[in-house]
Amino acid sequence: QVQLVESGGGLVQAGGSLRLSCAASGSRFSINTMAWYRQAPGKQRDLVARISTGGSTFYADSVKGRFTISRDNAKNTVYLQMNSLKPEDTAVYYCKAEVITDGPVPYDHWGQGTQVTVSS
Repeated sequence: QVQLVESGGGLVQAGGSLRLSCAASGSRFSINTMAWYRQAPGKQRDLVARISTGGSTFYADSVKGRFTISRDNAKNTVYLQMNSLKPEDTAVYYCKAEVITDGPVPYDHWGQGTQVTVSS
């Protein structure tokens, strides 16, 4: 099975920065698109950023210009660099990977989530 392990969350003051990472491990798998989502208390889980295998990116309007998603395919790892953080960025951040194993149909696999708290 494939496991996604997230790290880098924590408490930071407004205007500060954090770098999240998500590493995929397992056997006989490959990763297509990877993405970061976040879910604040009382709100739905929303897409933050997405990156394809070729490096094409998408960002939610709320984080555009402040967040940067990147990946290291050799390490099966995706990163989210978060700069100029605001209190409204406070949420649990989840990594999602589109996974291909032995079957022909890809499936979505989620990380456990990591808490990001931005104080004012």
